[in-house]
Amino acid sequence: MTDILQPNPQGIACAAAILADGGLVALPTETVYGLAADARNGEAVARIYEAKGRPSFNPLIVHLAQAEDAQRYGIWSDNAEILATAFWPGPLTLVLPLASNHGLSSLVTAGLDSVALRVPAHPTSRAILQAFDGPVAAPSANPSGRITATTAAHVLAGLEGRIDAVVDDGPCAVGLESTIVGLTQNTPILLRAGGLPVEAIEAALGLQIDVADGAEIIAPGQMTSHYAPAAQVRLNAQNAQDGEVLLGFGQITGDLNLSPSGDLTQAAANLFDYLHALDALGKPIAIAPIPDHGLGRAINDRLRRAAAPR
Repeated sequence: MTDILQPNPQGIACAAAILADGGLVALPTETVYGLAADARNGEAVARIYEAKGRPSFNPLIVHLAQAEDAQRYGIWSDNAEILATAFWPGPLTLVLPLASNHGLSSLVTAGLDSVALRVPAHPTSRAILQAFDGPVAAPSANPSGRITATTAAHVLAGLEGRIDAVVDDGPCAVGLESTIVGLTQNTPILLRAGGLPVEAIEAALGLQIDVADGAEIIAPGQMTSHYAPAAQVRLNAQNAQDGEVLLGFGQITGDLNLSPSGDLTQAAANLFDYLHALDALGKPIAIAPIPDHGLGRAINDRLRRAAAPR
């Protein structure tokens, strides 16, 4: 059985104890629920891969209690300092060259010489990280390649009995995974659009950043087929065809509507919850067009992967 913990001192202490004992705990963050394990414990990290059915070549994000901890695991730079100061805690992951004597399990980095680091903003996840007092590997708390979990109910629907506990602190405010920026080369590169708009990152850096070509798996969330419902997905639909259900946006109403007012922040927060709901109907899913700017870039990235051939 998977225990359901409350976001109170007792639940936080219990979650930290499970992590210290090599167990798996699904934690709420401001982005999505993460499936956490001690990032230094190879057996615990292997349990993440096992529980999710996650390919071993897909690296994991290490979550930390505070920005200062990042320099123990990644090689710091001026750009890292700028972005960490501007956006941590928050929905931004930085991929840095691995520091020497980092102490992380090689399963966390999938054998790469870089590491993905994030300081979440959610008060409950930060409290657990502080109580645990160590780095935590935490990909999204869902079976690999399936719809991301943004509530504890989503976590239990996919991972009940495979993990030790979930801390139920309601729905995630952002509803999209973190934006990932690579800082392993001289020039920053966008590896995954996410909950922090790229425009904000470019404004902080004072430059336009390139986008990864996707040829290599060098960060979480870069697999072609990912975030996928069991049902087939059709994008840029103006209406539903026979036998389909429609996920609307703006004036395209649909069976569910990500945001009737066309608000991309609202759409991002609703995305995975609504995909879960429509997928449960067992019909193909048609999805209305989403503007490709701001958070719309991240939403469209998720939808393209959901619709990719499997």
